[in-house]
Amino acid sequence: MPLASIQTATLVGLEAVAVHVEVDLAIGLPYFDLVGLAEPSVRESRVRVQAAIRNSGFTLPQKRITVSLAPANLRKEGSGFDLPIALGILVAAGLLSPESVQRRLFAGELALDGRIRRVPGVLALAVLARKERLDAVVVPRGNAREAAVVHPLEIRSAASLQEVADWLRAEGSLPVQGPVEEGETLSPDSRLDFRDVVGQEHAKRALEVAAAGGHNVLMVGPPGAGKTMLARRLPGILPPMTFEEALETTLVYSVLGLLGDDRHWVALRPFRSPHHTASDAGIIGGGPIPRPGEISMAHNGVLFLDEAPEFHRTVLESLRQPLEDRRVTVARAQGSLTFPASFMLVAAMNPCPCGRRGDPSAACTCAFQQVERYQARISGPLLDRLDLHVEVPPIRPAALRVGGTGDPSAAIRERVGEARARQRRRLSALPGVFCNAQIPAPLVRDLCPLASEADDLLARAMERFRLSARVFHRVLRISRTLADLGEQERIGPEHVAEALQYRGVEGMAGNGRKGEPR
Repeated sequence: MPLASIQTATLVGLEAVAVHVEVDLAIGLPYFDLVGLAEPSVRESRVRVQAAIRNSGFTLPQKRITVSLAPANLRKEGSGFDLPIALGILVAAGLLSPESVQRRLFAGELALDGRIRRVPGVLALAVLARKERLDAVVVPRGNAREAAVVHPLEIRSAASLQEVADWLRAEGSLPVQGPVEEGETLSPDSRLDFRDVVGQEHAKRALEVAAAGGHNVLMVGPPGAGKTMLARRLPGILPPMTFEEALETTLVYSVLGLLGDDRHWVALRPFRSPHHTASDAGIIGGGPIPRPGEISMAHNGVLFLDEAPEFHRTVLESLRQPLEDRRVTVARAQGSLTFPASFMLVAAMNPCPCGRRGDPSAACTCAFQQVERYQARISGPLLDRLDLHVEVPPIRPAALRVGGTGDPSAAIRERVGEARARQRRRLSALPGVFCNAQIPAPLVRDLCPLASEADDLLARAMERFRLSARVFHRVLRISRTLADLGEQERIGPEHVAEALQYRGVEGMAGNGRKGEPR
């Protein structure tokens, strides 16, 4: 009885799981049966595969064709099974030798004329092939550079079913895609510069501190004050991604099918700015077959929520767990999947619904109750997780005539890089911890040593303003970042005082004036 087995894979979250395509040809009326817990996109491959085989010059066996996708208890979805199913039929029919497909992984969608189209998640398939120590991976030509990120691994790219068959019969060749070099991928984006922002020196300083320590930021100011301009320039002062960080981020985009010939590799830290009408699944991830959301697409980069109070409350509250754990777990009846979500959150909001509260050039038209309801849309627990609270005042007309001032992004990025280097050396013994914002709570006291004056200042602030334990740890982490920017090993009172101001507590240093929490 003619049998064939072809190796491919399916995606489960961000990982590829090996799948064996088994094909059996039996005597009987011509029929094509596909089993193995296949989703509709896989079941539809029967039509594509039969047409592609005929239009590639092969004779479709006039037998009962049974295709089994093993393991049978694993749900399969996607169109990448087309190519291995077609090759399995050709092997079972005796048109290709069984040895030619051994220890090789195949993936690709077939057009009706036999051409091979690109599919999502090829990077994950290449990672699996390297782990299984397979001899080669055959992927669509449009996915070749994406798969070549994983090396050492032989990547063959194909444009048609006929081309693959000729190569397997040693009657033709498939191009070998060379490995992607690290050096060509990791230069930071210089198109958006901090010198373009007029004024707002206090906000620029806050974003530099945030970048240096990986802290989350809340910016409050009227429309047109420059909140969005500042946020969009934040990735430009972050240190370049390491190869491992870029690989993690690229894997997310690969699974979502967002890579192409012009973008096979996520070299720059991502900046995601979803609209406030986005759903929970769109932001957090989910769906019938769970897929990563915006927080995973912002992995190792920045997630910007403009007009944060306008987002659905369930969306905002669902950010609390990923901000703490740097990953998100999506639970479904069939099981749960975990996606990476290590991002910097930058939220922007107006001081009131009309946006003019506190603006000396325009009168606010909002009632006190309206302002309270508007500001209450961001809950206290979420505010606690936003490390730096920054006021962005309106720009004065005189400043607009002068133009942008201050350091360029390149100079700020250099200072940030030096601060991050000090943090990496200090945190080298902690796996998965790369910056001050990620320091675990039990280790904050040990890794953030305070001078005696700084310790006294923080103690008075805790007692006077009844700051929570979470805020206490965040103030220490911010103070640690300020000391790193100042090239100082021990945290001084000036660092604690500035950190308290970012938390909305002023007047604790110097002349001892009483401040009020914002």
